[in-house]
Amino acid sequence: MVALALALPAHAARVGVLSDAFAAATAANLAVQIPGNTYTGVDVSQTTPSLASLTASFDLILLYEDGVFGNSTPVGNVVAQFAQAGHAVILATFYDQDRSDATNGSTVPHGWGALEALDPDTTDGVGTAYALRTLDPTSIVASPLTVGVTSLAALRGNPGPYAGGNQAKPGTFVVATWAQPNALGLPDPAIAYRITGDACVIQIGIAVDYPVLTTFNTLGTDFSGNYYQVWANAFAFGATGCQVAIGPGNPAQIALGWPNRASLDYWRAGFSFAITLDGKSIQAGFGPSLVLHTNPDGSIST
Repeated sequence: MVALALALPAHAARVGVLSDAFAAATAANLAVQIPGNTYTGVDVSQTTPSLASLTASFDLILLYEDGVFGNSTPVGNVVAQFAQAGHAVILATFYDQDRSDATNGSTVPHGWGALEALDPDTTDGVGTAYALRTLDPTSIVASPLTVGVTSLAALRGNPGPYAGGNQAKPGTFVVATWAQPNALGLPDPAIAYRITGDACVIQIGIAVDYPVLTTFNTLGTDFSGNYYQVWANAFAFGATGCQVAIGPGNPAQIALGWPNRASLDYWRAGFSFAITLDGKSIQAGFGPSLVLHTNPDGSIST
């Protein structure tokens, strides 16, 4: 597959890809498809990295599993510590299957320890639905996590597609949901995040290892839509520490600036004045224009 041109963080992020399966292959695929970051696969099926090694090696962590595994609890505990130290964590399917409340599914969960107090979603009691999941376009909320995202789908798998089966916690920011409800008949979050103190945990409700599986691995046939844009957004958002604008159009943001272009675009959707960025008009509106420039580190200010 041809690598896509995607929105990237201002600085290359060091991403630790933690999983019990396909960690190295997933890291290699992400390096091709979303260049600009570095990705390192870490097999946690039998061993648990220390907090010191994680914080020394990575800016953010992508955590998922492919098959429940007994080491999930200590892994969840150290990843929770990593998040509480101010580093973003991204969760992907099948994380849900080892969550301790996934007791009505086909597997027996081991739990993720302290991470379950920080993650954005519980399960719907089952976890991964193994059923069609297509993004509901009317549910998409303007956010750095949804920049350039209009569609996403899990279409095929064994015994069915690899997505869904979650339930947002109170206080979770859900920025997109699947069109199909979860097992409780309630909205099934596709893209969500939760901030608890210094911890930011993002959850993407589709398998990140889809492209490296032995079967059902073809973009456009087995999964489709703005798949890599979703992951690129998650890495970029996590790399900024999950910083978002104060609120779309709020003038108080101008004095603070923006950590990246995605955050600016989220904010300016509610701003009615004209905007010029780096000498070029990016938005028409009332005048005079708000004049902005991009700093060497990728942040944007007046």
